Amino acid sequence: MARVTTTAHPIAQPGSTDLVAALARAIDGEVDAAPRRLAEYSTDASNYRIPPQAVAFPRDADDVLAALAVAREARVPVTMRGGGTSVAGNAIGPGLVLDVSRHMNRILDVDLEARTARVQPGVILSDLQQRVAGAGLRFGPDPSTSTRATLGGMIGNNACGPHAVAFGRTVDNVLALDAVDGLGRRFAAGPRAAGEVPGLEELVQANLALIRTEFGRFSRQVSGYSLEHLLPELGADLAKLLVGSEGTLATVLEATVRLVDVPAVRLTAAFGYADMPAAADAVVPMLAHAPQAVEGLDARLVARVAGATGPVPDLPHGAGWLFVEVGGDTEEEARATLAALAADSGTDAWRAIEDPKEAARLWAIRADGAGLSGRTPDNQEAWPGWEDAAVPPERLGAYLRDFDALMDRHGVVGQPFGHFGDGCIHVRLGIPMQEDGRPLRAFMEDAAALVASHGGSLSGEHGDGRARSELLSAMYSDEAVALFRGVKHLFDPENLLNPGVIVDPDPLDAHLRRPAAPRTPALGLALEHDHGDLAEAVHRCTGVGKCRADAIGSGSGFMCPSYQATGDEKDVTRGRARVLQDAINGTLIGGLTAPEVRESLDLCLSCKACSADCPSGVDMAAYKSEVLHRTYKGRLRPMTHYSIGWLPRWLKVVGLAPRLISAVLRPDWIQRLVVPIAGMDKRRRLPEFAVPFRRSQTARTRRADPAKATRLDNLVVLWADSFTDGLDPQIPTAVVEVLEDAGLDVVVVAGDACCGVTWISTGQLDGAKTHLSHLLGVLGPWAVNGVPIVGVEPSCMAVLRGDLTDLLPDDPRAHAVASSTYTLAEVLTGRAPAKPREGWRLPDLGDVTAVVQPHCHQYSVMGYAADRELLARAGATVTETAGCCGLAGNWGTEKGHYDTSVKVAENSLLPALREAPAGSIYLADGVSCRTQADDLAGVEGRHLAELLVERLPAR
Repeated sequence: MARVTTTAHPIAQPGSTDLVAALARAIDGEVDAAPRRLAEYSTDASNYRIPPQAVAFPRDADDVLAALAVAREARVPVTMRGGGTSVAGNAIGPGLVLDVSRHMNRILDVDLEARTARVQPGVILSDLQQRVAGAGLRFGPDPSTSTRATLGGMIGNNACGPHAVAFGRTVDNVLALDAVDGLGRRFAAGPRAAGEVPGLEELVQANLALIRTEFGRFSRQVSGYSLEHLLPELGADLAKLLVGSEGTLATVLEATVRLVDVPAVRLTAAFGYADMPAAADAVVPMLAHAPQAVEGLDARLVARVAGATGPVPDLPHGAGWLFVEVGGDTEEEARATLAALAADSGTDAWRAIEDPKEAARLWAIRADGAGLSGRTPDNQEAWPGWEDAAVPPERLGAYLRDFDALMDRHGVVGQPFGHFGDGCIHVRLGIPMQEDGRPLRAFMEDAAALVASHGGSLSGEHGDGRARSELLSAMYSDEAVALFRGVKHLFDPENLLNPGVIVDPDPLDAHLRRPAAPRTPALGLALEHDHGDLAEAVHRCTGVGKCRADAIGSGSGFMCPSYQATGDEKDVTRGRARVLQDAINGTLIGGLTAPEVRESLDLCLSCKACSADCPSGVDMAAYKSEVLHRTYKGRLRPMTHYSIGWLPRWLKVVGLAPRLISAVLRPDWIQRLVVPIAGMDKRRRLPEFAVPFRRSQTARTRRADPAKATRLDNLVVLWADSFTDGLDPQIPTAVVEVLEDAGLDVVVVAGDACCGVTWISTGQLDGAKTHLSHLLGVLGPWAVNGVPIVGVEPSCMAVLRGDLTDLLPDDPRAHAVASSTYTLAEVLTGRAPAKPREGWRLPDLGDVTAVVQPHCHQYSVMGYAADRELLARAGATVTETAGCCGLAGNWGTEKGHYDTSVKVAENSLLPALREAPAGSIYLADGVSCRTQADDLAGVEGRHLAELLVERLPAR
């Protein structure tokens, strides 16, 4: 029996309860019809929203077969879903959604000699690539979402990616499929297997001339059904017909795919042109040299990348670029190929990218294009729809010129990029979608006519979905469209497999999600980048799913640590964004204060990693604060909001007698009594308190009045936050000693200056503003006079560098403080206005081996580059963890979070501590990170300042 989750849903369709009960009896996997779950699966990476009746997570092929049988009996539509990154609305549907990514993700067999792999449909592409990389093999196609795209989804949409120009599309690399059609008939699909479907061979024979003239005209013609694969001269391959059919003909249970050899040497070069069409004109001569990839990038997107992520690698002069990769068995062969290709490139503006890291950064721009182009250069919303049209490469330049003219006529802004080697162009369009879909329809109809006039295809790799299926008649004859209906009827006469796609399509302007979301002014945050509109902010999520990319247990990244622990869409940034969207559009009764919203946000650690890593610019930590602010404003809050959320206030009280209070609270029986009352997990302990730093001799002797400061060129202000002041006063003392050894004059501000970080994380934004206003009165005068502020605790510095201006946007002191706050490492590596004295050298750390934990907020807001540089220059041997520690301030101490907190720590931190060589130290500037390591591993962490001060020469 399956585990079932279900509650009453305001838009549940008749029979939903019966469907869930039948599924629960039939399959071993989970079945979920709760409102929150349906919201998470109501959309993919497209413009569309269709809530399902239920979501099921089959454990194996038998579960899929059983679920399909239940759906057929109930006459409920079925939509298959993998990573959920489909941009055309291919992976959403009104009935049952089957998510195969959670359980059906096994690589069943790899035959290195035959160069094949047998996989379940939920296998993530990057997992397969990693599995076979050691043998010098790979699966050829590689869409930009390869770290979360499943093979089943790639088969459904005939995914391609940059290297398809060398290795072909997914269809060219699929050898056989185990599939079941809409009537429940299971068959082995492959060459000469059309007879498995009664009537199919006869239908093909009756339409040979039509198929030979209208289908397979160029490599990226993937719109509609690719019927050319059924031609007898092409092998009558049933598997290849099913590739790209978007789950409308059959459901894939298993696939056998081809693996290809990876060139031993690969080189990347960038070529500059006057504009994108000029770059496109140069493609065909390059193709004669068999490049591995030819990608085009527009100056508009490069500017967007630079604005979002910082400087891009140096590019040759131009406003349109081609990124080209060539390969060879030897470096000499690869360089010769590149030289020959460059000679035929039509430009002298090119450079080879010799540094592999720089090349990786260059390709990352392309990989993040779909997310980054979700905003126009003037920060307006941009949408998919006309996402991946393709034309024969020899027509690409002319098509792009006409396409630019089309955008001008419609007043639409776009940032084209894509697979120029295959004639396939991606673009997000700045079409107003807040009210209705009429502007979208007008543009799409004209765009379809345009691409057809160039002999092209509406879709070049992502399928037609709900975005383009209605427009198939623009590129196919009436007879061809009728043939699609005939094929569909043979496989799925009841139209239960992904209805509304390809055959009898939904209108392209039906089910649009953005017009349903009314403007929702933020009450606590400014959200200036989203024009003060929470609805616009949560619709930043384009659904490309980079938040799902960090593999569970791999220690591979910071974004969405709770998802890395649970593997549940509920706990990923995208899933949370979808729930917030449903709350705003009124689908969830109770709106933003609905219990489903709190449930969705409960395991969000507010790590802020999405604010740095999400290419669409989603900041779930900010949205969580805003939602909690709205939910509890004027109401009684959970106990932890008063206990841990007011911790700086309690530290101030404790600071009057810290040793006495620590002694009183130290006994285990007291801890067991007090900790649960405070709303904390009973496995956590209250901290040991210390005599505050502000009462120390170091602080007292270095206090100064900004009005009386006379020498500002080498002056810095030390800001000891509330946590450092009351819990670790030795750290700011060490910071002072290190800065003074570096020749800087250090002053300590008089009085407390709390940033209110715990008020922010618990959504007490009015209280946070009060604290920050007071802080500006203390630190503001120094900042406006150009004196750098040196912080100690990363989470608090991140408030000053980020949240401060979002909470107090109209206070000029806020912007001054934000731009004047630096970490210790930034000062010591010369990134601050006040710099170490000439000739000063960092202490020698050559004998130090350290496990280093970058704090999430430092990683996300300030960046860790300065610390990394400092440790390298000082000679330390470092193992840097690649993920959140799992405590995240108040979050990991709260009741109900402990188990997930430990799982997050097991993703990177705890394995790194266990595997560290004897004598290693644990280096962590964040109090949370040090607390977590102490609690879970008994390892005492140290701040960078403590490490440095020990190695200072005796004065």
